[in-house]
Amino acid sequence: MQEKGQWSTKLGFILASAGAAIGLGAIWKMPYETGQNGGGAFFLLFVIFTLLIGLPMLIAEFLIGRSTQKEAVSAYKKLAPKSVTAWIGKLGVVGCFLLLSFYSVVGGWILLYTIKALTGTAISSTPPDVLFGQVTGSPSMTIIGVALFTLFNVLIISLGVQNGIEKANKFMMPLLFIFFIILVVRSLTLDGAMEGVRFFLQPDFTKITGEGVLYALGQSFFALAVGFSCMVTYSSYLKKEESLPSAASSVVIMNIVVSLLAGLAIFPAVFAGGFEPTYGPGLLFVVLPSVFGHMPFGEVFFAIFLLLFLFATLTSSFSLYEIIVAAVEEKVPNARKRITWVLGVVIFAAAIPAALSYSTLSDFTIFGQTIFDATDHLVSNILLPLGNLLIALFIVHKVDKKVIEKEFFSGSHISKTYYTIWRTLMTYVVPVVIAFVLYKGMF
Repeated sequence: MQEKGQWSTKLGFILASAGAAIGLGAIWKMPYETGQNGGGAFFLLFVIFTLLIGLPMLIAEFLIGRSTQKEAVSAYKKLAPKSVTAWIGKLGVVGCFLLLSFYSVVGGWILLYTIKALTGTAISSTPPDVLFGQVTGSPSMTIIGVALFTLFNVLIISLGVQNGIEKANKFMMPLLFIFFIILVVRSLTLDGAMEGVRFFLQPDFTKITGEGVLYALGQSFFALAVGFSCMVTYSSYLKKEESLPSAASSVVIMNIVVSLLAGLAIFPAVFAGGFEPTYGPGLLFVVLPSVFGHMPFGEVFFAIFLLLFLFATLTSSFSLYEIIVAAVEEKVPNARKRITWVLGVVIFAAAIPAALSYSTLSDFTIFGQTIFDATDHLVSNILLPLGNLLIALFIVHKVDKKVIEKEFFSGSHISKTYYTIWRTLMTYVVPVVIAFVLYKGMF
């Protein structure tokens, strides 16, 4: 890492930010929540909420990071040195650490599935539901998966912003889109595929419930990696002459496109295979292998899907690691590699309880949930909405308006109307919506 790490190009920043956003939320969580909550109506609500809630929040994090040129913890202190809200960045670091403790487990599952698919044993050797149980229920396999996933992250993050994160995203993100297009074309050519397309793209609001609306709201900012200040850290590496609103819009568009491609790759295949779209979290690990197993070259297409899923998971985890590494490096300069390796060991150790939640520690519960599920609930339903709410309140009520305006228009030809709309949403709409999501998540 340089004295102050920077993205070499705006494209590098956009791809890295899109990579941070496009992960489990877009490819794993989005499809099964869409399947469980009415299909097209849910997806349409997700797109609307992403534009009205997620985009303003993403711009807010970009503004905080680029205006200070500081990582998350220091950024809030610099903007409001006498305010107790300076600990928002610390909440983000803690949140990212907890998120990595179970995110690495799912990343390990995907890595193990990918290895099995590439060796031709993911579909042909074992029934998909049995294979899923074997992967998640084996202590040794899950721990090996977490170790390999953690090692890959450490190797990339230790190389720094340009040579590690940026180069990896420039390679992985284009491949992700290419793999998706291949899968969408194959999925749409299956017999019965159009029924899946109609389910995904034809809104039927009679199928949406109040809970479904809430999930769409939550997904709108979960999917953009906002709330834990990862984007504060990423944007602190961006040059002043780049437009933040246009960069944020590019990231949002890419995220929506990937969510669209995920739906077009998955639902036509699910309906063509005669399966129900309401399967839930196991949709990608149980239903898709069954679908691919009944088509020519199914093993190849399933391997392609898993590779893109792995790429998306890794590009997201890079941002989670980076916020923690950058915060520590601010206190211990010129020690990036040592910090990253120590963090990797600590994350690996912290992930072991979650990794054993479906095997050795399956009987150990917290409020009736496994360690994995309890950590997921704490992060997704409480800490993430709380982080979003605090950031929304911080940028409107604690940051000098002139600082925000200067940063908003820097390197940009955005109209004053755009800024007024953003400010209005952040003042009156976004905090209320996020507070509602937080309340429902807690009670």
